[in-house]
Amino acid sequence: MRLAHPDGQLVHLSYCTNVHPAEDLGGILAQLDAYAVPVRARLDADVLGLGLWLAADVAAELAADPGERRRLRRELAARGLEVVTLNGFPYRSFQAPVVKYDVYQPDWTTRERLDYTLNLARILADLLPDDAARGSVSTLPLAWREPWDGERAAAAGRILDTLAGGLADVARQTGRVVRVGFEPEPGCVVESTEDATRNLSTMDTEWLGICLDLAHLACAWEDPGEALARLEQAGLPVVKVQVSAALGADEPAGAEPTLRAYAEPRFLHQTRGPDGHGTDDLDAALDAGLPGPWRVHYHVPLHGAPTPPLHSTLPVLRDALRRLLGGASAGCDHLDVETYTWGVLPEDQRPDTPDQLAAGIAAELAFARDELYSLGLAPAGRTALEV
Repeated sequence: MRLAHPDGQLVHLSYCTNVHPAEDLGGILAQLDAYAVPVRARLDADVLGLGLWLAADVAAELAADPGERRRLRRELAARGLEVVTLNGFPYRSFQAPVVKYDVYQPDWTTRERLDYTLNLARILADLLPDDAARGSVSTLPLAWREPWDGERAAAAGRILDTLAGGLADVARQTGRVVRVGFEPEPGCVVESTEDATRNLSTMDTEWLGICLDLAHLACAWEDPGEALARLEQAGLPVVKVQVSAALGADEPAGAEPTLRAYAEPRFLHQTRGPDGHGTDDLDAALDAGLPGPWRVHYHVPLHGAPTPPLHSTLPVLRDALRRLLGGASAGCDHLDVETYTWGVLPEDQRPDTPDQLAAGIAAELAFARDELYSLGLAPAGRTALEV
């Protein structure tokens, strides 16, 4: 969806398609019909934004075939869909039965990660609407925290320099700007905005910046105002925001049966206390009797409260959005709702059919849209879809 900030800037709101498992072009088009088109209809939106996830293999195919990129653009436009941002964090198989630590491979010490991300940038340059100011690609925060040493850090630094040069080449060749945002996440080399200023402040910020995931921000127990001020002081731009909420438990010992329903085998759910102490997964925190309060890296639907006595980190989300978009100028123009956990929610909250999942995604987008309206943003449609 398109919104207008009071400063005149166009702000894009989308939902991330990494909630869907398709990893080839035919499957991607089918998921647009099964989910994105019904979501757009439920929202009565002129155009629906997608934070498209393309696995490495289909990204390589599209990057090598201009005709297929044109086809994808036509298929999106025909359905009233548009793409200004891609999720380049998961490399492949993000909805496999077990993902866990595999999502951090390959990391930014490898050529595979560089090639994948530049493929995404080339694709996005051709998918961008004609009136979009820029595109963005979100990616992992360098690597999982171990193994990590000076040699790996130096290798990553060299690859990031090559990435910036590649993005500049894409801009020269296409006339479209695509920036890459590194997404701080618990357990990674860059877990917090403080880690970002320490590990990323020397990168080329014309092309590279931060993807701020608001659930991750909450799990790091960061104050949004302090975090944003820290990034600004370091000269690190926020190129993308993932509008997400984490799971919270004030007294986990008394909520153990409820929390156990959220412990599941597919994704890591890093669990942290306010002192930074924590575990890599929710079941480990439960088994260890980690004292509360907890924030758990579990993206919960924005519009629905978790099972009591648990709660979500919506106050952090609202504070961050207010600071980013509630002032005289927009601090970011790409906002992507990223709840990829619909399929692993406790059974009583899990959608059983495509229509139920589409309804849940639409409700999340409506929630995010209304939050932005409350900050002074307004609807901004467009009169024609470019093909």
